[in-house]
Amino acid sequence: MLAYGIRLHLRGRNALFIRPELTMERVSYDVMTPSAARGILEAFHWKPAIAWVIDRIHVLEPIRFQQIRRNEVGHKAPAGSIRQAMNRGDLAGLQILVDEDRQQRASSVLVAPAYVIEAHFTLTAKAGP
Repeated sequence: MLAYGIRLHLRGRNALFIRPELTMERVSYDVMTPSAARGILEAFHWKPAIAWVIDRIHVLEPIRFQQIRRNEVGHKAPAGSIRQAMNRGDLAGLQILVDEDRQQRASSVLVAPAYVIEAHFTLTAKAGP
């Protein structure tokens, strides 16, 4: 199959590519993961007929971390309860009181990351003739 290439230059104030083995505190990988790069490309251009393949991720800035703390709510409202309340037309009882359910979480985030993603796409079975 034919492959078509692209280079995308990304830069940001902060980034967080969460390590799954650290469940309570969010700690970033040192570098963007290939799956994150693929997700970014799919956010720009997604079609069922193509599949993005990451060839290289270039790191343009030194890897630096910053520790931050954020206030979060400890739980989410159950989807079933929300659905029932919407069907009833009455949203009473769905509130989450932040003062009662606040949790402070620490995160280790990347500071001023910059990357160049090199990738190409291949055609999938949904590409047609």
